[in-house]
Amino acid sequence: MENVNIKINGMPLSVPKNCTILEAARLGGIEIPTLCFLKEVNAIGACRICVVEVKGARSLVAACVYPVNEGMEIFTHSPKVLESRKMTLELILSTHDRKCLSCVRSGNCELQKLCKDFKVDDASRFDGENPHYDIDDSAIHMFRDDNKCILCRRCVAACAKWQGIGVIGPNERGFNTHVGCAFDMDLDSVACVSCGQCIVVCPTGAIAEKDDTDKVWEALSDPSKHVIVHTAPSIRATLGEAFDYPVGTNVEGKMVAALRRLGFDGVFDTDIAADLTILEEANEFIERVQNGGVLPMITSCSPGWVKYCEHYFPDFIPNLSTCKSPQQMFGALAKTWYAQKNGIDPKDIFVVGIMPCTAKKFEAQREDQSASGYPDIDVSLTTRELARMIDRAGIIFKDLPDEQFDAPLGTSTGAGVIFGATGGVMEAALRTAVETLTGEELGKLEFQEVRGTDGIKTATYNVNGMDVNVAVASGLANAKKLLTQVKNGEASYHFIEIMACPGGCVNGGGQPVQPAVVRNFVDLKSLRASALYNADENMPLRKSHDNPVLKEVYEEFLEKPGSHKAHEILHTSYVVRERF
Repeated sequence: MENVNIKINGMPLSVPKNCTILEAARLGGIEIPTLCFLKEVNAIGACRICVVEVKGARSLVAACVYPVNEGMEIFTHSPKVLESRKMTLELILSTHDRKCLSCVRSGNCELQKLCKDFKVDDASRFDGENPHYDIDDSAIHMFRDDNKCILCRRCVAACAKWQGIGVIGPNERGFNTHVGCAFDMDLDSVACVSCGQCIVVCPTGAIAEKDDTDKVWEALSDPSKHVIVHTAPSIRATLGEAFDYPVGTNVEGKMVAALRRLGFDGVFDTDIAADLTILEEANEFIERVQNGGVLPMITSCSPGWVKYCEHYFPDFIPNLSTCKSPQQMFGALAKTWYAQKNGIDPKDIFVVGIMPCTAKKFEAQREDQSASGYPDIDVSLTTRELARMIDRAGIIFKDLPDEQFDAPLGTSTGAGVIFGATGGVMEAALRTAVETLTGEELGKLEFQEVRGTDGIKTATYNVNGMDVNVAVASGLANAKKLLTQVKNGEASYHFIEIMACPGGCVNGGGQPVQPAVVRNFVDLKSLRASALYNADENMPLRKSHDNPVLKEVYEEFLEKPGSHKAHEILHTSYVVRERF
């Protein structure tokens, strides 16, 4: 790659030709602040926080979009630059709702940090008309507060470019510009899929998930309730970030210890339900192949993807696996088999799921998700909500010992763990389907072709003399591209895995929020996924069908994968939804 020679603050530097000043400065160990920039998604130079001085230029330039060239001399914190950034922050604050003490993002707000760095706590010289917007809390999973919006448009870009949906955008013009749905419709009246990607990119508290922790506190204090919790595969790889652990640290043991100290009657692992999903899903796939069922079969673990399918690709609803997601399967099993085994009335069992996903809040309230006659899941919390509960309880996370999940619903395999990464569901299913079809034990369990963070991955495996074509997509824009190819006859597959969020659950809309400076220069998806693959490698059991607890469950309760009883408890149905 051709380089050019530049100077940043008098320091000579050789950097790739045509990289931006922002990227060049980072290579030189200098962080230029931003508010609107998001790598590969939102390079619009709108917020003006990243302005720098370039020798010979008539005015300050936006570092996020301005390319370097040979001999350029750049000044990132000259008096002129610092004064400009400070004035911009004052202007932003002049129309910003400054209720920082109670804001969900206080202490983790990019605007708040910049105001502290530049000693901006007053915007009185720009006081004047201040627009007020009603908070949109119509959706099940989140709220929007335009009074805290800084018009960075990151949320708009994430929705349109990563997810290919675009249900939000700038409305009106000039001083009256604000972000919302078309015609200022409520969020629950448009085809939002509840993925939450807009939340994790927002630099302020303008967008957040609805906090359901009070419902859990109430249940924990109710002596008549048997309150149990289960944690999704990816949570162990991300929760640590909320307590200053490096990205990709597996904190499973401390997470279990924290949950136990919160007072739950049982601390379990969603991974056992991921294993259960694989047993049912692999059986369903084999039956479809052998009996002329609808192909390609498409996974149903991601509720954001399922809702997207119902809104945007209803023709593919028959292709969806009828299996409930692991969250819902866990709740169904807890309020049937577990309740029966422990002599507890299902109405007295309160099940809490800790999920990487805001769409799980929507999923928990879907119809046909009440196997026991009561909702499979009572409350679904995000990783962020769990972190807030731990903080509120005064639990010193880093000082906790490593503890293990409770039996019996804490027993899982490596196949369940990798569910949290894109390609993980496909790989777990292949481990079981291949051994079931061939009757032989796999020598190598890794299916490398479906691993990695690429948006679309494809592979062909010869299984028992048959070529099985598989595809994996993450991020709904990629799902749209893949399904369009299938619909137009340009590609043919037997089995497809789709996850709504780019990179899978490790990058879900309910995961810890990382500032743009991390998102732009750290590969969150790969680091978090690596923690799951490492855990899989070190587990004694790595195939779902080897899970001893599930063998017991089928022997004494469900009979066999795909049985009538299994369908009643573990499978569900879907509906066609309007786009508006």
